[in-house]
Amino acid sequence: MTVPAGGEGGTQFTLPETSLAEDQQLERQRRCQEYLERDNRVNPDMEELERIVEHEKPRLIVSMDHIREFDAELAAQLMAEPAEFMPALEAAATEAGRAAATRTGVAVDTMFQVAVGFRGAFGAHHVTPRGLRARQLGQLVCIEGIVTRCSLVRPKVMRSVHYAAAAKAFYAKTYRDQAGGTGFSSAYPTTDDKGNPLTTEYGYSRYADHQTVNIQEMPERAPPGQLPRGVDVVLDDDLVDAVKPGDRVVVVGVYRALGGKATTAAAAIFRTVVAANAVRVFGAGSLAASGSAREVNASAGAAGVPGALALTDDDIRNIHEIARRDDAFELLAQSLAPSICGHAEIKRAILLQQLGGVEKNLENGTHIRGDINVLMVGDPSTAKSQVLRYVLRIAPLAIATTGRGSSGVGLTAAVVSDKDSGERRLEAGAMVLADRGVVCIDEFDKMTDVDRVAIHEVMEQQTVTVAKAGIHTTLNARCSVLAAANPVYGRYDPKRAPHQNIALPDSLLSRFDLLFIVTDAMDEARDRMISAHVLRMHRYVPPGTEPGQPAADLLDQGLGTAQLLAGMRAPAQPADDDMQTRPCTVFEPYNEYLHAGVAASAPARRGRGRSRRAAAAAAPKREVLSTEFLRRFLYFARNMVRPVLGPEAADDLASAYAELRAQASGQGLDGSGAAGAVQTTTPVTARTLETLIRLATAHAKLRLSPTVDAQDAEIAKGLLRFALFKEKPVRAPRQP
Repeated sequence: MTVPAGGEGGTQFTLPETSLAEDQQLERQRRCQEYLERDNRVNPDMEELERIVEHEKPRLIVSMDHIREFDAELAAQLMAEPAEFMPALEAAATEAGRAAATRTGVAVDTMFQVAVGFRGAFGAHHVTPRGLRARQLGQLVCIEGIVTRCSLVRPKVMRSVHYAAAAKAFYAKTYRDQAGGTGFSSAYPTTDDKGNPLTTEYGYSRYADHQTVNIQEMPERAPPGQLPRGVDVVLDDDLVDAVKPGDRVVVVGVYRALGGKATTAAAAIFRTVVAANAVRVFGAGSLAASGSAREVNASAGAAGVPGALALTDDDIRNIHEIARRDDAFELLAQSLAPSICGHAEIKRAILLQQLGGVEKNLENGTHIRGDINVLMVGDPSTAKSQVLRYVLRIAPLAIATTGRGSSGVGLTAAVVSDKDSGERRLEAGAMVLADRGVVCIDEFDKMTDVDRVAIHEVMEQQTVTVAKAGIHTTLNARCSVLAAANPVYGRYDPKRAPHQNIALPDSLLSRFDLLFIVTDAMDEARDRMISAHVLRMHRYVPPGTEPGQPAADLLDQGLGTAQLLAGMRAPAQPADDDMQTRPCTVFEPYNEYLHAGVAASAPARRGRGRSRRAAAAAAPKREVLSTEFLRRFLYFARNMVRPVLGPEAADDLASAYAELRAQASGQGLDGSGAAGAVQTTTPVTARTLETLIRLATAHAKLRLSPTVDAQDAEIAKGLLRFALFKEKPVRAPRQP
C-alpha cells in the first residue's frame, strides 16, 4: 500500500501488507501474553516456565480457572475455538520462556517450543466418552474414563531435512497431521521444484513420540444393560507412556474428526479422536485420615478413589455416632441386603469384605494384600446371586461376570491386534478394570480349569503378568473377589466330605479367605418363615401407586438407572449448594414387606400380665440403615482408617491359628486332646493366619479404631470358625 507523505509533490512510502488472519493471530497472541505476564504477587505460570527452561520440560499446564479470572472471554474462546487460540497461547508461552531463559542465563535451542496443556473446571465441556456429540467437534473437552488398551509408542516425523546434491542445497519441511491442527500436510518430498532427487538427512530431522490409547467410561457410571462407550485418544511427545491399561484418567484435549479410507461421498462418516494436551492419572491410593468434610473430600479428589462420595460434616458426625454403638456390627450387617432372609454370617463377612484390611508394601518389595475374598457354595435357590447383586449396588466399584460368560484373558488381560495399524496392543480384563474394587463372579464352578487358573495370580499377588506376542508387562488388579458356585452334584450332599462336594483345587480354595456352605435344609419353622417373607414381598406396593396399577418398567431400579442416566446426560451441571451440603438420611422406616432380614430377630415375648402397649415398648426396636448412608459409612471407614495390629490382638490371633491347625489335623494342641481330624471347607494354611489379620483389621475399621484390639480378634475367630467348621459364634458383649 502506497501512502503520500505530505501534499501533492511529497514523497511516498509503502506500509507492510498484513492479512486479516495475521492481524487476528497477533491480537490473540497479545492477549495470551498479557495473561502470562500478568502482574500478580504470585504468578504460577511464570514460575512453571522458568522450571521448564531449566529442566527442558516441554509442556506448560495452565489452569483454566486462572484464565477465567483474568479474562472470561479468552477462556470461553479457548474452549470453543482451540485451533485458533492454542497456537497463539503456545507462541506467547514460547516467547515468555525465551525471555525467562535470557533472565536466568540458560541457553535454549533454536527449535525451543513450549506446548500448552490445560486443567481446572471445564463446565459443560467436562463429559464422559458417552457424552461426546457432533456439536463438540473442534472444541476443547475434558474426559473422565478408564484406559482399556494402549498401542506401542512409534516415532512421528515433525520436521524433515533434505539435501539436493545437484543443486547443493538443503530443504526443510514441517508436518502437521490431522490430529495436530489445521493445515495438515503429509506428502513426503522426493524431488525439489527442479526435479532434482532429494536425500533425507535423518540426523537433522525432528521426530516426536506417538501413541494411541482407548478411554472407556467407568464401569460404575455406565448405565446397566448398555455397552460401555469409548473414544480413542492420541498422545504425542511427553504424554506417551503416561498411562497403562486399568488406569483411571482425566484427559483434556481437542475433539477432532479424521478422514480415512472408509470416508467416501456416499458414507460421510468420520473417525473421531481426542488430541490430548494434558493427562492426569487418578492415584487410587488410600486416603489419609481427616477430621472435616472439606479435608475428606479434598483428599478423595486428590487420591482419585473410585466412587468417591462427597461427605458433609453431618455425615461424618453420624458415622462416628453409629461406630460408637455397641451393636454397630450387627446393625450394619442386618442393614446389608435387608430383604434377604437369613444368611446372617454371610452378611457379616460381606460387610467386612467391603471394609477390607490394610495393604502392606514392604521395603524389600513384598506385597501383602488387604482385600478379602469370599466364596459361597450351596444349593440352588438360596439367594446367592441376590447377595452378589446387592454388592453390585452398594460397592463404589463393582464389575459382574459369570463363569461361562468370561474367559481367562477376559478376566485378566488380552493381547489384541489393532485394526488400523495391525500392531499388537494390550487390552485390560475385568479384574484389571476393577482395580480397588470388587469382582462378582456368579456360576464360578462353570468356569473351565484353564480359565480358572488365570485368576490364581490375581487373587494372591493382585497383579496380572502378561508375556505373550512380544509384550512383557505387569498390571495391577488389586480387587476383592466375591464368587458363588454350586456343588459338584447340583445339591450339597452332607454325607460326603466338603472337598468331594466342592470340585475346586486346594490351591484355589486357599486363596479364598472365607468359604461358606449354604444348604437348603428342610425345617418346618424355617420354611414357614421364608414362605411368609416371599409372600410379603409379593404383596409390597411401591409408595404412591394404587393396588393393581402397572409399575414403571425400568431396566434395573435397584441399580439406580434413572439417577445414572440423569448424571450421564448432564455430568457437568453443578449441583445446588443445598444438595451438596445436605446430609443423607441415616435410618429408613422399617417395612415388614421388605426388611425380612431385620425381622428375623426374635421379638420379646409378651408376659401374661403385661399390656399390649407395654409389650410393644419392651420389644426390640428394628432399625435399618438407609442404603445411601451405608455406602457413605463403608467409604469413610475403608479409606479414612488404617488400624495397626496391637500386641494383645496379635497374641490372640497367633493362638487362634495354632488351635485351628491342631483341630484340623486332629492332633490336638500341644499333643493333648487329640480327637481325630476334623473336616474343613478350606485347607488351614499360613494364608489362614493372614485371613484372621484381615478380618480383625476390617472390624477395627468398622469401629473407626486406630488399633486392632482383642475384641476384633474374637470377631475374626468366630467368623472363621463358622466358615471352616460351621460353628455358631458366641456373641460376647462389646467392650467400650
